[in-house]
Amino acid sequence: MLLAFFQWLAQDIRTFNVFSYITLRTVLAVLTAMVIAFVIGPKMIRKLTAYKIGQAVRDDGPQSHLVKAGTPTMGGALILMSIVLTTLLWADLSNRYIWVVLLTTMGFGVIGWVDDYRKVVYRNPKGLSAAAKFFWQSVIALVVAIYLALTADIPAQTDMIVPFFKGVAIPLGVTGFVILSYFVIVGTSNAVNLTDGLDGLAIMPTVMISSALALFAYVTGHAVFAKYLGIPYIPSSGELSVFCGALTGAGLAFLWFNAYPAEVFMGDVGALALGAALGIITVIVRQEIVLLIMGGVFVVETLSVMLQVASFKLMGKRIFRMAPLHHHFELKGWKENQVVVRFWIITLILVLIGLSTLKLR
Repeated sequence: MLLAFFQWLAQDIRTFNVFSYITLRTVLAVLTAMVIAFVIGPKMIRKLTAYKIGQAVRDDGPQSHLVKAGTPTMGGALILMSIVLTTLLWADLSNRYIWVVLLTTMGFGVIGWVDDYRKVVYRNPKGLSAAAKFFWQSVIALVVAIYLALTADIPAQTDMIVPFFKGVAIPLGVTGFVILSYFVIVGTSNAVNLTDGLDGLAIMPTVMISSALALFAYVTGHAVFAKYLGIPYIPSSGELSVFCGALTGAGLAFLWFNAYPAEVFMGDVGALALGAALGIITVIVRQEIVLLIMGGVFVVETLSVMLQVASFKLMGKRIFRMAPLHHHFELKGWKENQVVVRFWIITLILVLIGLSTLKLR
């Protein structure tokens, strides 16, 4: 909205042309999302507390978590509200990728909201059934993937890019692209959700990866930079930097309230939505393998759950003291803050490795 307004003003006052630059609007998106979250956050937390929308805690988990019972949850709604308002303000709303990412994020957010609402309001510990949750996630992911595949104008929009190798791309075709995109979107969404078990653990890696994806989106949507770096040029994808900026700003502001000891938890409404956002942006800028690298913490957390379940069903033994992996380290004696900060450090290293793929080709 503001972009259109400033473009109108620029017809008479050329100074306003500065707002046409994606870089400026990305920075403004970060700041705007932070301001919105900081303004709305305290009020939302008070409302959640007043309505007794509190988190249930596993009684078989680390004993230190029992004190968290009753802490307001569904705080992810604050992140989504900040992201949506900021994106509508600063992004080019004629860009189809912006709407694809927004609708995907909100769609997964709705799934998470229903799950959280059933858990905390109706006191149904199961929330939305796993089958129902997976079904609706699949519907959204497949619709989005099919849309992107059928509207692709150039091979670069559907080929799989192999990092560290200049010009290496694997043609996927429509079917291959849809299948890969489906697993990336649904997989990332659930991986972030599984990681969201300690104060600040999921949100900071999400912020780091989102910031890196903002750079990937910008250079992918810039013909000169894309050619120089040896990556495919995908027209209009650069505008996603603004969305990434909004996600980064909203995430940082949420961390203010979610840092140990947390005043509010993200809940599925935030975790599922943010994971899906990272997934769909990655699909559009064609960096699925890079996301696998940068999101290594999410990947390992998910694998720990899969291995734990498989081991127990097949051999009746548990590999880890508790899954996801962050609980295993807690039960081994690591303090919650240690687990969180160390996982942040690992993510930072992985994000830097992911960014290095832009030049190491």
